[in-house]
Amino acid sequence: MRYIIIEDEQLAAKRLRSLIESIRADYEFVAKFDSVESASISLPALTYDLLFMDIQLADGLSFDIFDQIQIQKPIIFTTAYDEFALKAFKTNSVDYLLKPIADEELANAIKKFEQNFDKPKPAPVVDSDLEKLMKALQPSGKERFVVKVGEHLKTIETPDVQLIYSQDKGTYLFTKAGKRFLVDYTLDKVEEMINTNQFFRISRKFIVNINFIKDIIAFTNSRLEIVIDHFEEDQIIVARERVGDFKSWLDR
Repeated sequence: MRYIIIEDEQLAAKRLRSLIESIRADYEFVAKFDSVESASISLPALTYDLLFMDIQLADGLSFDIFDQIQIQKPIIFTTAYDEFALKAFKTNSVDYLLKPIADEELANAIKKFEQNFDKPKPAPVVDSDLEKLMKALQPSGKERFVVKVGEHLKTIETPDVQLIYSQDKGTYLFTKAGKRFLVDYTLDKVEEMINTNQFFRISRKFIVNINFIKDIIAFTNSRLEIVIDHFEEDQIIVARERVGDFKSWLDR
C-alpha cells in the first residue's frame, strides 16, 4: 500500500510515519505535503492508496483541497481538534484520530482501511456509530441542568456545581452558592452526562467537582473524607474501593 501524509508540523509528520512503519512495514511512503496549495498541485499526478490528512494546515483547512481537486482515495484524518468530525465524515473518511495519536487507535484505523479500501465507496457510518464517535469527542460533557424552583424553571451551569448526591430517592445538585436543587435524573444517569475530567464519582452517593475540593482527610478503613464549602448535611466519604481510582484521577 502506498500512502501520503498531509501535515504541516514536521515532528508530527515524522512521528506519524514512524508509527505507520511500525504497524505496517510493507506500506510505502510516497510524499508529504504541508499546505493546501502544495497538496492540490501535486496529488493528481501521484499514485497512492491512502491519505493521512491533518485538518489545520499552514495555509488553511485541508477541506479546502476538496474544493480544488477531486479526491477519491480513503482518508484517515489526524488532528488536534474535535470540532471537524462531522465534516470529516461527509468525505471519504476511514477514521478520525485525535492527537497525540495512540498506536492502538492508528492500528485500528489502518485495519478498517484494509477491510474496506477495495470497495467503490467507503463503508457508511451508521447513526449509532456516529453518535458514539461524537460523544467520545465531547470532553465538555453536559453544560447545564434545568431545575424547578417553585413554579419557575432555572438553569444551573454545570461548572458551578460543587457536588452531586443522592438522598431520599432524589438526586441533588449542590452549588457554589451553597444551595441545593433537585434534578430529574438518577445519579447513575448524571455520571454518564458529565465531564469526567472535572467530576468523579467517589461512592454510590456522591459525585464531586475537583474545582471545589477544599480538603482531603484520611478517614477510617483506608477511606478518605472530602471537604466541600458550605456542605454540612453529611460526611463526604470516598468509598474504599474507589480510593485508588480517585487518587489517579487527582494526579492526571
